[in-house]
Amino acid sequence: MTRDGTGGNPSVGSTAEREDVRALPRYLDLPAGPAGGRQAWHLFGDDDDLGLLNLLTPEVVVAAARLVRRGAVFPLNAPVDLFGPGPFLPRGAPRRHVRTLRTAAVTGLDDVLDNFYPQASSQWDSLAHISADQERFYNGVTRDEIDRGRNTVDHWARRGIVGRGVLLDLAVGAGDDPGSAHAFTVTDLERAREAAGITLRTGDILVLHTGFAAWYARQTPERRARIPHDLAAPGLEHSEAVCAYLWDAHVAAVASDTLAVEVMPADHSAAAAPFGFLHQTLIGCFGMALGELWWLADLVADCHQDGVHEFLLASAPAHIPGGVASPANVLAVK
Repeated sequence: MTRDGTGGNPSVGSTAEREDVRALPRYLDLPAGPAGGRQAWHLFGDDDDLGLLNLLTPEVVVAAARLVRRGAVFPLNAPVDLFGPGPFLPRGAPRRHVRTLRTAAVTGLDDVLDNFYPQASSQWDSLAHISADQERFYNGVTRDEIDRGRNTVDHWARRGIVGRGVLLDLAVGAGDDPGSAHAFTVTDLERAREAAGITLRTGDILVLHTGFAAWYARQTPERRARIPHDLAAPGLEHSEAVCAYLWDAHVAAVASDTLAVEVMPADHSAAAAPFGFLHQTLIGCFGMALGELWWLADLVADCHQDGVHEFLLASAPAHIPGGVASPANVLAVK
């Protein structure tokens, strides 16, 4: 894809480096999307509920496992209550209660979480989260079909998410407060990719560091309370060029430490569709898994220290039948 989003993308690897790319169409070769742009429905079959996670083949997993050299493990999960009350929606913080059971021999403790939202902290958005237009979700699925179990997160839970994670540090050189609505362009993505010395491969899990989660953790309660009313967070630019770049790189998923992967606030107007809110294209049209509010501060520091920006990434989404989302439950291993 060129910088203007109108053509090929040699920067993600030459044809010789990425023979497997030939099995997937280029962005401009995809059919028209239901609300504009392009869509990849039925690419993996009419009954597919996995989307681009289909790219995480056994060969991709084996290659990712070979990246482990030091045995360094980085949990990428923020505390479940870090972002509560929620910065995006007024969900409130989870409430934890401890139940005590005593017998003649022992004392047992059980946790109970009330008001727990799977999307309140580090999370995966499933393909049931956002539609491609007002009626149809990924693969043309309807709301009634979602209620019967199509596109829901339990499909991911039954197979897990394992592959090569690639970290791009967008915060370096951004020059903005991580609490601002800084939009990262294709040029920014390419600059970060080149700085990391990475060639993107089919099935990669792209991890984008913006600095938002660590910034949020440093804020006072008063500053956090203002965020839902004056929403601003960095993320990917609302543009077709960004969507084309991600598709032509053939990544399986994109995750970040910011609110929504894309810059916030979004433009939900019909005139801005389908790129005013990238979820509409990335999830609804492409079937791309999105991870949000991941804790990346420790991983990004290590990547800069050892110069290695690729790693084994493994996640076990919660097995919630009919679930729209899941806590991330994700580890990076180097």
